[in-house]
Amino acid sequence: MSVKKSALEKLSDKELEKYIAEGNKFVPEANIYAYEILKHRGRSFNELETKRILCLIEENSKINEIDIHQNHKKAAALIYSSAGFGVLNIFLDSDTLNSSFGIVVGVITLSIIIAIGYLVDKGNDWIKYVLLVLMILGIISLPIILMNLILNPLVGVVNITQTILQIYALVLLFKIPKSNK
Repeated sequence: MSVKKSALEKLSDKELEKYIAEGNKFVPEANIYAYEILKHRGRSFNELETKRILCLIEENSKINEIDIHQNHKKAAALIYSSAGFGVLNIFLDSDTLNSSFGIVVGVITLSIIIAIGYLVDKGNDWIKYVLLVLMILGIISLPIILMNLILNPLVGVVNITQTILQIYALVLLFKIPKSNK
């Protein structure tokens, strides 16, 4: 969340004091701006107050940081790779490009995979359950993958590669310890 310093400059000193008060829920940027504005307006802070405000800003910064485990980054890379194979698959399977329905389904599927990759990359833990449900639903398409492997081996191999990448990403996400979420 972004804060405009000009908006805070319009506030009274009393209102700005709320931004530097203990236990406030304002973003660190707002805390810093309020502190700077009050100093500029002539408010003097003793050493104890300055340390408290700086500690408050540091605490608020830590609260607003999302601890993204390395497995989130690895899983996101695998999911993005899976999306890349999906693009390749669209061009390898001539039936997909011959119908508008196939194109729409391909674009929607790729969009979902990319969105999942993005959410994983940002450290969202809940998305692993969505991915798990989609993987379970994907088991239904196993006969189609096997048929693709027989009819168009290249498309079948790409489908299997995508599945393996997504399963590995899912395993990485479930291996993230609870303390790192």
